Parts: sequence; structure tokens; C-alpha cells
Amino acid sequence: MGWAIALHGGAGDISLSLPAERRLPREAALHHCLQIGVAALKAQKHPLDVVELVVRELENHPNFNAGKGSVLTSRGTVEMEACIMDGNSKKCGAVSGLTTVVNAISLARLVMDNTPHIYLGFDGAEAFAREQGVETVDSSHFITPENIERLKQAKEADRVQMDYTQLIQKDEKGESPTVNGDSQIGTVGCVAVDKNGNLATATSTGGFVNKMVGRIGDTPIIGAGTYANNLCAVSATGKGETIIRGTVARDVAALMEYKGLSLKEAAAHVVECNPRGDVGLVAVSAKGEVTMPFNTTGMFRACATEDGYSEVGIWPSVQD
Repeated sequence: MGWAIALHGGAGDISLSLPAERRLPREAALHHCLQIGVAALKAQKHPLDVVELVVRELENHPNFNAGKGSVLTSRGTVEMEACIMDGNSKKCGAVSGLTTVVNAISLARLVMDNTPHIYLGFDGAEAFAREQGVETVDSSHFITPENIERLKQAKEADRVQMDYTQLIQKDEKGESPTVNGDSQIGTVGCVAVDKNGNLATATSTGGFVNKMVGRIGDTPIIGAGTYANNLCAVSATGKGETIIRGTVARDVAALMEYKGLSLKEAAAHVVECNPRGDVGLVAVSAKGEVTMPFNTTGMFRACATEDGYSEVGIWPSVQD
């Protein structure tokens, strides 16, 4: 048994031709956040504090679909959501419909710690944020030129776009559409276990590009995009509606609990049983195991364990 940590920056149809200027900042952010998480675990921080810390860093990075990088609704607004959960106690907190809160994951933590509830949304969540004195900004802070362009293209294509859906653009002559090699930014999440087997998970997102106002995805729903118990901690990413229908995060834990599967067996089975191209997840077990399966083209991901193993990747690796 030893500590372990894994994090993701979203899964989807990540083109192998993704330009370096798009790929490298995301890889650097994963490296940076992984180092922060490892340092916190080595300093014997509780996994709940570790996953909150790491997800806050990911929310502050504009190249991921959470916090500063949140994608836009059909009205051109942001509606952010997040969830955090402690494995041993099963205490958890979730928020949806945030428009001014800088770090949604920390508000989810406050819902868990400072209210008798689990889930607050929209105006109620915003009011609670003001009561708690968390950092808020004008909603324009979250509306980047890149996401305005993504929304424009999604509207032109008359579709919503999940993490890393490739955007279609006309070529230089304005003729046939071509895939531009860039991909949609992705949901973020982190799972961690300390050397004593304490587990925690956290997930944060801006949702789909061009989503209906008021749409809630899998991220803040316990057992769908986020779940932890005394066996494992899971953070999922991909197509929210699929993840909700499949109760993806809870199914990993249930297969371990009721079928006696290992973490890797359970996670692989759950991912394989969901529609191809829709699901990815990161998970750790109480024994210090880590796994990061996905059935999409790729998933921005990183992990490290106490025994020295470390990985940062996008597309399937040899061992996958």
C-alpha cells in the first residue's frame, strides 16, 4: 500500500495532428498539476485537500473546460459545475450553474463542509458563494475569444460538442470544410489515495459547447461522473448523458465491492460496456493502484504512485 494520484483534462476525439501549440500547454499543465499533487501527498496532506488543490489549478488553466476555460451555453454564458467526495465517510458536495465563482470545486467543498446538503445549484449556489466569501468575478472573466469562436462554429453546425470534438472550418479558399487539428477543451478531475488508504475524488467542468441553459451533466452527480468509497475513487469524463445513464463512477466501485474485481478489471469493464467514443476515467484504489482507461481517441491524463511510476499521456500507450 502507498499513495497514488491520477488526473485528467478531458477525453474525446483528440486528433493525432493536434498542433504542438495546442498540445504542449495542456501537457505542461498536467505535469505541473501532477507535481503539485505528488508534493501534497508526500507532505501527508489528506487526499480530499489534494484533489481540491489539483482541480483548482486545472480550473485556473484556460486550456481546459473548467473554471477560466469553461465553454459557453447556447446563450453565450457560462454555467460551471463541480463535485468533490471523500471515500471513507462518503461525505460529498456538488454545485451547478455557477456564473461568477472562480473555483467551483472549492465551493463544492464548502457545500460538503458547511451545509447539511450535498448539492446546490444556480442562484442558490451563487448566493451561498457570496455568503461564504469565496472569490467571485464578473462572468465576462470566463468568456474567452476561443470559446466565443467554438460556440459560433457549434451553432453553425447545429450541434452540441463534448470534450475535444474536432471543430470544422472552411479552408483558406472558403471551400470544402476541413478539420483544423484543434480539439475541444476538456473537463478536469483528480483522484488520490494516501499511504493509509484514505481516498478522495474531485471533478469540474463547463459542460458542452452550445448546451441548453440549465443543462446539468455527469460531473456533479454522485455515482455518475464522480464517486469514492473505501475501495476506490473515480473521476469520469466524456459524454455526460452516457456517463449518467451508465452510472459509470459507481459501477467501478460496485464491481469491486460485489464481484471482487481489481480496480483495473472493474474500470476496464465499465469503459468497455459504454458506447465507444463516449467515456474515459481515472481511478485509484485503497491499495495504491491506479488506472486511466478510455474508449475515446484520447484522454489528457497523468498519474504517479509512491513506488516511482509516473505517466503523462494523451493517446493510448503501449500498455493500454
